[in-house]
Amino acid sequence: MAGNKAVIYRGAGRVEVETTEYPTFELKDGPGVNPHNVGRQLPHAAILKVVATNICGSDQHMVRGRTTAPEGLPLGHEITGEVVETGRDVEFTKTGDLVSVPFNIACGRCRNCKEGKTGICLNVNPDRPGSAYGYVDMGGWAGGQAEYALVPYADWNLLRFPDRDMAMAKIRDLAMLSDIFPTGFHGAVTAGVGPGSTVYIAGAGPVGLAAATSAFLLGAAVVIVADLQKDRLEQARSFGCETIDVSAADPADQIEQILGEPTVDCAVDAVGFEARGHGSDAEVERPATVLNTVMGVTRAGGAVGIPGLYVTGDPGASDEAARQGSLSLDFGLGWAKSLSFTTGQCPVMRYNRQLMMAILHDRTNIARNVNATVIPLDRAAEGYAEFDHGAARKYILDPHGMIG
Repeated sequence: MAGNKAVIYRGAGRVEVETTEYPTFELKDGPGVNPHNVGRQLPHAAILKVVATNICGSDQHMVRGRTTAPEGLPLGHEITGEVVETGRDVEFTKTGDLVSVPFNIACGRCRNCKEGKTGICLNVNPDRPGSAYGYVDMGGWAGGQAEYALVPYADWNLLRFPDRDMAMAKIRDLAMLSDIFPTGFHGAVTAGVGPGSTVYIAGAGPVGLAAATSAFLLGAAVVIVADLQKDRLEQARSFGCETIDVSAADPADQIEQILGEPTVDCAVDAVGFEARGHGSDAEVERPATVLNTVMGVTRAGGAVGIPGLYVTGDPGASDEAARQGSLSLDFGLGWAKSLSFTTGQCPVMRYNRQLMMAILHDRTNIARNVNATVIPLDRAAEGYAEFDHGAARKYILDPHGMIG
């Protein structure tokens, strides 16, 4: 059987590409694998030759040592690949299919899956509802920053591209379907973005830029992207966004300079728990700052989408409350303004097929907008380091040299 190489977390600040076992149709013991999942038989799974697998900001939280991820965990939840083997119970997925893998692992059988809430499947993670590949406390499913990856419940989870040649011509765009494009779109949809909307997006990382792309796709009139990194703000401006540097002045004041009023119709938090302060506090970690800001700048009766990651445990937090996932929120303000909030994992399958069609038929340029940059799997550590330093790029790992 073929070998495998994968990106492995080796402690705070360290990832290494190592030789690992080729996937099998049984979940084996290993770092992060829940004991109740060990020995789980997977006749419903497919093995993929990974065509593209991305570095995500959520991975970066683990690599910075800001979660309880164990050393030895194989990383990566953004997977696009070619089916090379299927289990005996796989009926519709065929060898040779080129597919996108939602980062949510879902069984398709439980109440939540049947209701379209695939981000909180009840059956794949003994720790809590919801699971993902290569992620802390998500059941122990091996990550996909690898040459080969296993996808359980293949007939349910995989999105097949209808034409291989067309798909390979747009593979950089289609690689965004596994996570950041649906996640950004979910943030915009749940914030209520529609034709003529004014939108504030906190964070110009890949998810923030995907949310901005989605806002335009949904018909927004003005999209304002906020960040501390000048290169990332420049990337947002490259496709028509207004931008504000939150280190320079209060976001509400800068919004008023753009719109003539200090509030927007909709807001998206694409930053999450490693947020920094604004203005003079820009160099200090303030995990509640973004949430409080989006509540402040959203009009009364508006909505806030929160695709940015928040955790139940952060060993690197600056105070004890934040280490337990407890933040000092101005919730009274949000209540008084009758704001709506949507949190949690994006249910990727709710959006990925529609976004695939938008890509294939030239209605969006998500890879250009997030500055997708392809590097070999062996350069994964370099990609993680550059991303950690604020590179205005979305790194795509190319394990087999299929992208070029």
